[in-house]
Amino acid sequence: MTTSPTHALAEYAASTSLDALPRDVREQAKQVILDEMASAHFGRQQPAGALAAQYVATLAGPSESRVLGTALRTSAPLAALANGTAGHADEIDGAHVVGGHPGATLVHAAVAVAERQGSTGGGLLNAVVLGYDVGVRLIAACGGLFSVKERHHLNSDFLHALAAAVACSRLMGLTPEQYRHAMALATFQANGLCALFRERQHLSKAFCNGQYAMAGVSAALQAATGFEGCDDVLGERHGVFDAWGADDASATVTRGLGSDFAVMGANFKFVRAGYPIHAPVEAALSLMARHQLTVDTISAVEVGMPARALRVVDNRQMHNICAQDMLAVALLRGGLALKEDPFPAVLDDSAFPAMRARITLVVNPLLEAQAPNGRGAVVTIRTHDGRSVSERVDHPRGHSARGGVSWDDLSIKWHDASPDQDVDSWVARARELEDVKHVEDMSSLFAQQP
Repeated sequence: MTTSPTHALAEYAASTSLDALPRDVREQAKQVILDEMASAHFGRQQPAGALAAQYVATLAGPSESRVLGTALRTSAPLAALANGTAGHADEIDGAHVVGGHPGATLVHAAVAVAERQGSTGGGLLNAVVLGYDVGVRLIAACGGLFSVKERHHLNSDFLHALAAAVACSRLMGLTPEQYRHAMALATFQANGLCALFRERQHLSKAFCNGQYAMAGVSAALQAATGFEGCDDVLGERHGVFDAWGADDASATVTRGLGSDFAVMGANFKFVRAGYPIHAPVEAALSLMARHQLTVDTISAVEVGMPARALRVVDNRQMHNICAQDMLAVALLRGGLALKEDPFPAVLDDSAFPAMRARITLVVNPLLEAQAPNGRGAVVTIRTHDGRSVSERVDHPRGHSARGGVSWDDLSIKWHDASPDQDVDSWVARARELEDVKHVEDMSSLFAQQP
């Protein structure tokens, strides 16, 4: 008898263990967990993060899990909501080569349940790796981020709600049957129409990742209580793959399980901006330094990108996912400091609209042919005296294809972003996460106000 894709995922998930994870996978997962928890702590002071904490504080619930960046404890689903929202509140959290922001959903769902269950750091590591393996494969099985958006008008991150349900089920020690029910129950609680990208303040965009985290936690808890869903929510008629799947979806979602770990494709951010903006900023600042250009000498800046990436960041209303806005600030200020938010103050600087007007985004034919789903860019700066200089960046700093990051890289990032916090303790505890007896020993380090 042919095993359904949902059955195959559930059986695999229930069999996973920390001991089966290669050393490099563990290290990558530890870095991801540190970066995502720090992102939520940092994002607590942003509007979406503050509103999320304010909202969950009004709701009654058991003191199970911490709302990072506060003294508040609440139920695991509500903590996942608050932390997932804060984690993506300011575009400082990680991304992935397949697309989207898995960590803002998966890490915060897993941490909330790990606290509730009294899980070890090793259990958390295993759950996060598992969550990435499921969520990233689900997006790939549905054709990838851009395909889900273009064909179905959906933010593909909603599929990480199913992955969060699997990760949480693993932490709770559920049966494979309950895993299957949890995945089905998660589908009833999460979606994300791409109209959310038309908002102005990055509130619902952040909230969606928190909602997906809460959906995953709630679905696992519901399955443990006895709620059920269909046994094969992925492969069933009118199921996930009928609705959104691409060709060969069932094979894609299980291919490489146990050997090809999706967390290795996680990318880290060193700029507070939408990911397609990172390569243009890096290329432009490199050109300015190498050719000793000044702002006054610039007559025009052309940013060439793949068409899909261009549509994500071209003249958006949200400043931190608008390439023109963020690149103009980077050029005027010589960079984008992690601890500083240039908006709205920079809008009163007369130099800002003048610089912004010189920046044009175009489709680069070579990048479009070679990496249509990539995040690379070719930046050309023209000067008033007739010079023209160009630089191509295929993978911005922190991208997995560029070699990932070191612990020193992450330490410097968070010292820069949160100079008043005990970042050294964050890093030290994350590096020894396999030996942490209770995840609370990690999350408690993020209780201080940001």
